[in-house]
Amino acid sequence: MPQLRIVVLVKQVPDTANVTGEAMKEDGTVNRAALPTVFNPEDLNALEEAIKLRERHGARVTVITMGPPAAAQVLRESLYRGADEVVLLTDKAFAGADTLATSYALALAVRKLGGADLVLCGRQAIDGDTAQVGPQTAEKLGYPQITCVSRIDALAPGGEAGPGDARARGSVTATRSIEGGFETLTSTLPCLLTVTGEANDPRPPSVKLVMTYKDIAAEAMPQYDDTYLDPESDAAEVCMIGRDGKPVCRARIVQWDHEALAADRESLGLRGSPTRVKEIESVVLAQSEARMVEPDEDGVNTLVHELIEEHILG
Repeated sequence: MPQLRIVVLVKQVPDTANVTGEAMKEDGTVNRAALPTVFNPEDLNALEEAIKLRERHGARVTVITMGPPAAAQVLRESLYRGADEVVLLTDKAFAGADTLATSYALALAVRKLGGADLVLCGRQAIDGDTAQVGPQTAEKLGYPQITCVSRIDALAPGGEAGPGDARARGSVTATRSIEGGFETLTSTLPCLLTVTGEANDPRPPSVKLVMTYKDIAAEAMPQYDDTYLDPESDAAEVCMIGRDGKPVCRARIVQWDHEALAADRESLGLRGSPTRVKEIESVVLAQSEARMVEPDEDGVNTLVHELIEEHILG
């Protein structure tokens, strides 16, 4: 049976808990250099689901992110948690991309890897909150999709590929959150799932993996060649030798620009982004009228009655 391939799409995002007045540029794009960054929370949930599936079924987990060179940090963090392979899409041509241009580049990267049985990503990023990149990537890949997944119930990998069929079809069954409840759907593979924070509690980084991969650097690899992942290959990069005498470090950060993806330059970055910010307004929250309420039964009762009269409480 061919090895199951799972691709996880992740993003390094501004830490929205520490936003400053320098958060936006004049052209309406995010000033990422002025903001602290974190691993997008629901992307961590997607990565955890991928690793759990690998533990049950055996798979290669490949993580892709698009961003400036500093975005390589979320790829290191992915390796710390157990990812097998990581890819950084970085190029000035990608700058200023909206969801349409971002999904175009990500879909090209998945195709360059040879496709995937399962693509996982977070439901949405905390910097944009659009929840569009996952579905748009699925559309460009031609994959069916299940969004807002809170649980992956079953995965049946496909068998050997038939003539003219790169991957024989398996299936995935997942439960998704909907308004007022849940629904369970089954899709053929390949398929894209967007994962919510309800799905799991992401595992912490492994200390051993942190020590192994903390200094790993990005390397341009225009022609994709995954032989470095084979410990028996001459291309394998050995960071250290384990107690069993086998190499422990085989990963590297594969770096691709728009030329490596054979991308249409007009479909990338600001050029390929129909979304435009018309105006930016800085909102200053001023202190409104305040009144002290005595911390006793009479004070609380008076406050509750006033709230009912104002129809704030029913």
